Amino acid sequence: MKPEKVIIIGGGPAGLAAAIYNARAELNPLVFAGSPPGGQLTLTSSVENYPGFESILGPELIGKIRKQAEKFGARFIDQNVTRVDFSKKPLMVYTSDQADKGHESDVVLVASGAEAVWLGLPSEQRLRGKGVSVCATCDGFFFKDKMVAVVGGGDAALEEALTLTKFAQKVYIIYRRDQLRASKILQNRVLKNSKIEIIWNTIVEEIMGENRVEGVKLRSVLKQGQTLLSLDGLFVAIGHMPVTKFLKGSRVILDEKGYIITSGTYALKKLRNPNFELPITNYNFRYQCMTSVPGVFSAGDVVDSNYKQAITAAGMGVSAALEIERYLRELGK
Repeated sequence: MKPEKVIIIGGGPAGLAAAIYNARAELNPLVFAGSPPGGQLTLTSSVENYPGFESILGPELIGKIRKQAEKFGARFIDQNVTRVDFSKKPLMVYTSDQADKGHESDVVLVASGAEAVWLGLPSEQRLRGKGVSVCATCDGFFFKDKMVAVVGGGDAALEEALTLTKFAQKVYIIYRRDQLRASKILQNRVLKNSKIEIIWNTIVEEIMGENRVEGVKLRSVLKQGQTLLSLDGLFVAIGHMPVTKFLKGSRVILDEKGYIITSGTYALKKLRNPNFELPITNYNFRYQCMTSVPGVFSAGDVVDSNYKQAITAAGMGVSAALEIERYLRELGK
């Protein structure tokens, strides 16, 4: 059996946008969309900042993009990729259902995305999309004149809090320590904002509410006892984790946080810091979306730790797809 021309790992906006373009180029891409498929957008309630849709549910938007990709010939398998072998050609991709056999491909696009780090509370999962969110840019609009809180003390948490002040009546920052770890400029902005109040040395023990967030149970790390705080929304901002564990031993270079370094991001890091070096520097700079392994491309939130938006991920997916077409054409595939 001949190898696939293109395998896409990821069923979020980046992978689906690439699938549309590669399918229209008659490359017949095979997409491992994950289980459950769809990525972080499926956890978002209403999306109002994706061009072309004034308001659409996250799962519905993903469904429409996937249907468009299928229309042009993309094939989908709703399984998670567990490991890869990029040591030789063809490139190999393995899933839990085919741990030994695997799938061969000339090109692999890694668009596996990133996932939010959660608090680990059962109530948190139950109330996702019902007042619990990980994206103020996505969901802040729905909390006009409401009482909300952000959990975390880093740059991401403070940026979330500042975004929410445009909508909410009051924004609490709940942090387990007595000093923020965010950059000074963000700390200064937060401390000067009259809408923001910081609750120090405190952790969230429980999120209250049956059908929507009604408040949280808080516990001080310094003294015993619980307190209740009435809220309409809770934003968890304790970090994101790129989905890259399956790349272990693949020779794909990751940064210190686990995000994939493509030739484009390597060049950007080098521009910002001329002393920046990597153990492997054989990047092909003609392909901005190619990783340190020839024929392996990457796009979306698994590369981008900055913007984390569906539309930027989709745009990166398109860029990668166009580069893949050119790469295969130059190989005579």
